[in-house]
Amino acid sequence: MHQSVITRKGQTTIPKEIRAFLNLEPNDKLFYIIEGEKVVLKPLRGDILELRGSVPAKDQSADFDKILKTTRKKVAKKIVKDH
Repeated sequence: MHQSVITRKGQTTIPKEIRAFLNLEPNDKLFYIIEGEKVVLKPLRGDILELRGSVPAKDQSADFDKILKTTRKKVAKKIVKDH
């Protein structure tokens, strides 16, 4: 079993063996999945579709047209704001 210490800033070092097992490189991103009383680390590679099924679905069905419209508005506002 591997362990690490959390710093005052909430940071920790992933042990070398775990980094090697996950093929982690500097600047790789990790996705944290909470499963009951444990947390699973998953390397975030490729696109968002790779994470499909990682997060449990809500009981309610989503209105995807509304979500898409809202997301497009937010992205457009951010682009205008940043330029």
